[in-house]
Amino acid sequence: MAEAKTRILVVEDDTAILGGLVDLLVFHGYEVEGVEDGEIGLERALEGCFELVLLDVMLPGMDGFSVCEALRKRRPSQAVLMLTAKGSEEDVVRGLKTGADDYVTKPFSIGELLARVEALLRRTGKPGGQERLALGGVVFDSAALTASEGSNCVDLTRREMDIILHLHAKAPAIVSRQELLAQVWGYGDADIETRTVDSHVVKLRRKLEQLDSAMQFIVTVRGEGYRLAPELLSEG
Repeated sequence: MAEAKTRILVVEDDTAILGGLVDLLVFHGYEVEGVEDGEIGLERALEGCFELVLLDVMLPGMDGFSVCEALRKRRPSQAVLMLTAKGSEEDVVRGLKTGADDYVTKPFSIGELLARVEALLRRTGKPGGQERLALGGVVFDSAALTASEGSNCVDLTRREMDIILHLHAKAPAIVSRQELLAQVWGYGDADIETRTVDSHVVKLRRKLEQLDSAMQFIVTVRGEGYRLAPELLSEG
């Protein structure tokens, strides 16, 4: 298993500031993507899987408040750090009301920005990587309930995520449908119909095919159950 870097999206219309922020965060070990437009920023935040969105207030196309509000409706757990004008208490209050977790006022020091980023990531449980699993180039984030490969991202249900996590915990062993029912669904009765497991696995496979159509993440072992593809376990 490979450890995935924490991913940050920076939405800032000033090219010089954007470049500086991206370089700074990359230097400190983050995986960073930068965009200069509010509407594009919202689109990338929803399509991708980012542990943090660093969002400027003044943006072309769609201002930061609108981006934050729209993002919060679709991704309630998304961490958002807003950049506001110096001394603008109105911007700060409005930003927090639209869903921002914290803010930094311009101009800001490098130390302050990094401290705010790290503190927010700690509060949301993201930086340690305990809740993130990388398999075959796909990163599974159990807190955000997402799976991502590069810039592509799909949303998973809690049970779909738990299936992946349980198969990984038991790998390379085969996991029976009855065990998945007991551990993922909480059903102790072995006689309960197991088709629900098969149905969830089919849906999960379809979602993962959107990220990597060449990789079969979950292998069916006829008459036995499921296991992770062996090639996934040899990576990292």
